[in-house]
Amino acid sequence: MDLRELYPEIEPYDAGLLDVGDGNRVHWETCGNPDGKPAVFLHGGPGGGIVPPFRRFLDPEAYRIVLFDQRNCGQSRPHAGDHGVSLEHNTTPHLVADIERLREHLSVDRWLVFGGSWGSTLALAYAQAHPERVTEMVLRGVYLVRPSDEAWGFTPTGAAHLFPAEWAAFRDAIPPDEQDDLLAAYGRRIEDPDPAVHLPAARAWIDWEMCANTLLPATPPELDEPTILAFARITRHYIAAGGFLPAGGLLAGVDRIRHIPAVIVNGRYDMKTPPDQAWDLHQAWPEAEFHIVEDAGHGGAEPGTRHRLIEATDRFAAR
Repeated sequence: MDLRELYPEIEPYDAGLLDVGDGNRVHWETCGNPDGKPAVFLHGGPGGGIVPPFRRFLDPEAYRIVLFDQRNCGQSRPHAGDHGVSLEHNTTPHLVADIERLREHLSVDRWLVFGGSWGSTLALAYAQAHPERVTEMVLRGVYLVRPSDEAWGFTPTGAAHLFPAEWAAFRDAIPPDEQDDLLAAYGRRIEDPDPAVHLPAARAWIDWEMCANTLLPATPPELDEPTILAFARITRHYIAAGGFLPAGGLLAGVDRIRHIPAVIVNGRYDMKTPPDQAWDLHQAWPEAEFHIVEDAGHGGAEPGTRHRLIEATDRFAAR
């Protein structure tokens, strides 16, 4: 099988900051064909922000590709890397409302929704709130934010078994008498106003997050201190609140989107969002096309995963 490559590098033809209320302005950009089929790319994290390779999963001749930095990260303002910035108005319902406001701002009637990792969570939440605005869905590295999913990432009984040294570094950044609840202990430190406290905690948090991103070890990106702090603050904020999802979680809302054509892709060796989450979503939504990539981890650009994602967006371009 000839694996599909990412589309060539491309620059935005338009961009801006959209006032979404609560003192927040969301950075957005559009690239590709201004007259093409609209598609919105939802980044992960939460708090990860967009990077140029995200533009390359969709055919720029066929799609009008919309990307944006979610609240308080990337080029959106205010930035959570400023420790004085409150996250009070950064929740999943706020982000869903931001997507709708951006759609209206760009005069898009309906669009394909593409999301990976936390982006898959947000894609499902958005589609369930506004199914009439979604033409198709492409989901990668499904993240349902259930208690069992969080236990995999943040207790000794999950991914820690596969990354023992990295887990030890994450755990031991917290004093032994607080290690019984690492999420709470990290929360106290990440939100401490003293940089000597919150910056080491944020670095330890992101080191643990990044260690399991790909099947084969990869050099993590070099990030500046504001980006590290924003990522750690926003991610912990969402995890502590169960993703700000409704009672019953995302699986309970599948009936609202069952009619939407969808492709679900997950790496067999995804250590961030193991394939049981994608499988459980597919069991609730058997109409969605389902692919396990046998030689992939969590990263969207890993060859087999990339192939399935681009195959899906190419196919949907013709609808």
